[in-house]
Amino acid sequence: MEQTRTSNPPLPAPGAVRLTGFAHGGGCACKIPPGELEDAVRGLTGQSGAGVLVGLDDGDDAAAVLVRDGLAVLSTADFFTPVVDDAYDWGRIAAANALSDVYAMGGRPVMAINLVGWPRDRLPMELLTEVLRGGLAVASEAGCPVIGGHSIDDPEPKYGMAVTGVADPDRLLRNDAAAPGLPLTLTKPIGVGLLNNRHKATGEVFAEAIATMTRLNRDAAGAALAAGARAATDITGFGLLGHLHKMCRASGVGAVLDRSAVPLVEGAAQALRDGYVSGGTRRNLDWVRPHLQAAPGVGEDDLLLLADAQTSGGLLVVGEVPGYPVVGHTVAGSGITVR
Repeated sequence: MEQTRTSNPPLPAPGAVRLTGFAHGGGCACKIPPGELEDAVRGLTGQSGAGVLVGLDDGDDAAAVLVRDGLAVLSTADFFTPVVDDAYDWGRIAAANALSDVYAMGGRPVMAINLVGWPRDRLPMELLTEVLRGGLAVASEAGCPVIGGHSIDDPEPKYGMAVTGVADPDRLLRNDAAAPGLPLTLTKPIGVGLLNNRHKATGEVFAEAIATMTRLNRDAAGAALAAGARAATDITGFGLLGHLHKMCRASGVGAVLDRSAVPLVEGAAQALRDGYVSGGTRRNLDWVRPHLQAAPGVGEDDLLLLADAQTSGGLLVVGEVPGYPVVGHTVAGSGITVR
């Protein structure tokens, strides 16, 4: 019997596509939960060498290898599913997020390559062009050439970059170098995870959230180095609480976080009240909760906001950085107190 072959349905026009509808998660909120990830890589710490300055042990933002006196090479990769429906903006956000790992180490990006997963039978290639164009725009702003990349046919769209950077090995910003008794500075507001979740559900566009996510951490990193900081991390999928916990644990210190001092993106508090909390945010809080002490008056919503899974968030710097808000301080001991 002759079989009838059916063709694929016609591709949607680029302007009619909601990219977030093709993703099971959004942005850095689709990360593997921190506890599960640590279980998976536990014991894989034998990759040390004479030139390795920062490796896998403490889950820092990028790897750092000494290649000669006065020069360390940084290497990182970051990619994720669509966080907004606009393809160009998604590309910009993903590029800023990938570059951020180099800035969080006190480095300067010198080269990037694209990482792409694309459902070529479901989404037009014109949309992929827009994603790549957005990534190129932000990389150009950073002075970082994008030289090729790798792509696969993937049922779920994904985009990001592998980035190579350079840094002064004596001025690295590390997550294991925090000392007690110092201010904690945060260089971007939080809450974009809540707004991205709302955007995915309703299609509402939040201009301030996009502006925050596409802003490079270059100037903040430069200000931190100029202020003499030695410890920092960027705030992404594990939320402010999760990344603070990782830094405190790696450094052997504790922290006090002042919830009222933490800046919020416009609309984030309302999105929290309306229930747009991602599963990733709840998992972040569950992971940190055993190491958390909430002062009287600090409720569950306060903690969820502080655990909100960020995409292309700011730097959390140990030390005061002029021009940015101080949101708490480090202390001797362990654990995080939220007051």
